[in-house]
Amino acid sequence: MAETNRIGVIYSPHVGLDHSQKRWTLIRKYMEQKGVLYDFVQAEAFGSVERLTKMLCENGYHTIAVVGGDGSLNCAVNALMEQRASLPEDFAFALIPNGIGNDFSRFWGVSVNDYKMVIDGIIAHNVRKVDVGVCTYQDDNIPQRRYFLNCVNIGLGARLIKTTNDAVQIIGSRKLSVIPALISRIFERKQFNLSFQIETEEVTGKYMSACIGNCHGYGQTPNAVPYNGLLDMSLITRPKWWQLFEGFWLLGKGRFLNYKNVYPYRARQIMVKDVDKALVSLDGMVLQAKQPAPMRLSIEADALNFIVPLIH
Repeated sequence: MAETNRIGVIYSPHVGLDHSQKRWTLIRKYMEQKGVLYDFVQAEAFGSVERLTKMLCENGYHTIAVVGGDGSLNCAVNALMEQRASLPEDFAFALIPNGIGNDFSRFWGVSVNDYKMVIDGIIAHNVRKVDVGVCTYQDDNIPQRRYFLNCVNIGLGARLIKTTNDAVQIIGSRKLSVIPALISRIFERKQFNLSFQIETEEVTGKYMSACIGNCHGYGQTPNAVPYNGLLDMSLITRPKWWQLFEGFWLLGKGRFLNYKNVYPYRARQIMVKDVDKALVSLDGMVLQAKQPAPMRLSIEADALNFIVPLIH
């Protein structure tokens, strides 16, 4: 069993991510400079993050830090939620951003260069409880459950994620892959016949994209916070091609809800009754289920202890 003051660190390098290894070297150097006691394991892929998180839990670590992006964090959170009945009362987890999206870190005011703030938060045990989203869905008629911290994307958002991941395999750089992936989809404007039950309201229609966020949802649910027990939702109808630029501008400015093609909702529970042929992703990871609907999205309030960075 691990000493209670030792931190279990999972380092999740990303394929094609520039400076990932260099940043990890700086992170280790700062932890050692601060006298942090830690053991680290390196993940080979997203799937191994889940396995390694479970292993660290079983070995008695009271604090686990993930060095990675939103996808790695999602895998870790799924393992933690499965293990939480056996976690110590003071257990907490942290995210040291080392990905491309890093949306959950940005919510707390932290970029990839702010690893010192996260480590200082770990040392101070600066903890607050956060909500965790729950997604139950179907895979070949077999019920499945996955958890998320940031958001669920249906349609265009999920397609952009898949296209970016595919481009990485060809180009070799995640940063360089984002632009061609965006260009390849920006003029597509494909709509899907989506159907939802949002609390007691039935919503059905043709939509280009839907985002259900426990957090910022990559700017699509900018008012969502992971501690109010609620999900925010944005439904996006197809704009004229020249209106796309306004939408992306508002997205970048954090004012996406001002876009006239966006219809916002807020609820404790959302039923996704039909996704048509749209792709679905959770926290930047595409679901492999061929027909996941019906899907039930809800919140487990104050589910885990998250270490909040100390903003200098």
